[in-house]
Amino acid sequence: MILSNREIQKAIDDGRLIIDPEPLPREPSIENPNCPYDTTSVDLRLGEHISVPKGGPFTYDLRKVGIARFLTENFEQVPFTSQGGYAIQPDIFVLGNTLERITLPVVPGFKPLAARIEGKSSFARCGLLVHFTAPTVHAGFEGKLTLEMKNLGANAVTLYPGMPICQLIMEEVEGKPFANPSQFQGQTTSPGLPKNG
Repeated sequence: MILSNREIQKAIDDGRLIIDPEPLPREPSIENPNCPYDTTSVDLRLGEHISVPKGGPFTYDLRKVGIARFLTENFEQVPFTSQGGYAIQPDIFVLGNTLERITLPVVPGFKPLAARIEGKSSFARCGLLVHFTAPTVHAGFEGKLTLEMKNLGANAVTLYPGMPICQLIMEEVEGKPFANPSQFQGQTTSPGLPKNG
């Protein structure tokens, strides 16, 4: 079952979902018309860094453990320009992360929550894939979300820190899952080592 915007806010109030900092305002108003809550999702913002693959001869071998460390060693963080933006050129792949930290705790007395992270149509129509192939945020996850982005369009697309970049869709989970944390649990940056890594 997908949660409505009101149910997403109730999940935040009940401690079943933690988004830090919390997206505000909770409803649009004349003073604050840009509400991050759509009817069945909540917008998340782009963090402070973009990570790009380093040049050089290396190959991704996904059979090996430790992909988080491998990515950290083979990507470099690129700062936003003095004007604040980063232009993703056509056919370029980069990683970003959300400004917000997401926690999906398994809380006694409540159904656990999982989530899907999806792009926004405004970026898609410019040819920018904001997030693809791995949308699931599992129950029990804690950390910032990594965004795999590629420009499929014919022109550069400029990104700015703090801009709404993706949307989080919340779903209830049937039954209590057993813990099985991924190597990305607790990540704080993209590509992101775990905070205790």
